[in-house]
Amino acid sequence: MRKSLVLSAFGCVTALVLRPIVVAQLPSGPPAWAYGVPPAGATPAPGGQRGGGGGAPADDGSPKHVPGSTQAFTLTQIRDGFNIADWFPEDHPKPPDIVMTGRRPDARACGLCHYPNGRGRPENAGLDGLPSAYFTQQIADFKRDLRKSAETRKTNTAIMTAIAKAMTDEEVKASANYFSSLKRTAWIRIVEATTVPKTRLSGGMFLPLDGAETEPIADRIIEVPEHPDQTELRDSRSGFIAYVPAGSIKKGEALVTTGGGRTIACGVCHGADLHGLGPVPGLAGRSPSYQARQLYDMQAGTRTGLWSDLMKAVVAKLTPDDMLAIAAYTASRAPR
Repeated sequence: MRKSLVLSAFGCVTALVLRPIVVAQLPSGPPAWAYGVPPAGATPAPGGQRGGGGGAPADDGSPKHVPGSTQAFTLTQIRDGFNIADWFPEDHPKPPDIVMTGRRPDARACGLCHYPNGRGRPENAGLDGLPSAYFTQQIADFKRDLRKSAETRKTNTAIMTAIAKAMTDEEVKASANYFSSLKRTAWIRIVEATTVPKTRLSGGMFLPLDGAETEPIADRIIEVPEHPDQTELRDSRSGFIAYVPAGSIKKGEALVTTGGGRTIACGVCHGADLHGLGPVPGLAGRSPSYQARQLYDMQAGTRTGLWSDLMKAVVAKLTPDDMLAIAAYTASRAPR
């Protein structure tokens, strides 16, 4: 039998014996919970879906504050993509200009979506601690239109493509070196549950509705802010809680550590503790929503590129439930 190089979910090349690939049966569309979009045919929850700036609270001009910070910013300042409101400048080294001010008109500052400390949010990606070589390759893939979303309603993927295309080589190098220098810390709390708070969507992120109404979690991961009001102000110390189905962590552990007969053990490339290996990023403690949609995008063939094409054999046999379980388990592991 012929051997080929195969890439793990985030970029590691390993040898795998090729067998006829049986692609798992995909659902009727991408899992709405992973992409932060309403399920097909869903009735909008009270409060509706808010995206971008339209529908967001108007700026009344008053200074806003978050716990533990001496800074004060208006909503307009907080939403400025070319002059990032940094609540805790003491939490990180001085970022390069591309992270904090960007460059008009199209190179929006990285810190708006990913925060100055690189921790990111469920609708985008955590950049803190990513190997610089991996970061650089992903920007190159965006520039070449090789990273697209399987869910066409996830508009921030196209925004990221536009930003990447506007970045110079020097800006890519500076941002890659900066984010790779940041230490990964616990940011997402994982809770197995059978019921979850009812939520609404705001700019691709789930927010709990006012009150204590709940609903069955079903076959979903629901990732919400620990403190929604602080997240609305882009508080870079206010993290997230991800509710995952009961039993999914144990199922994910079996798939991640052994392959479960459908893939290869993730630790071969990402390290025994999922903390990364060389240019391969760690998976431990990263957003389960993000990780699930990357697996789905690779299986659907919308995320391609230098390394991603090698991932096809690895994800080909994974079912949507497998991807959910893998995301739940990897997110439950402590970063370092």
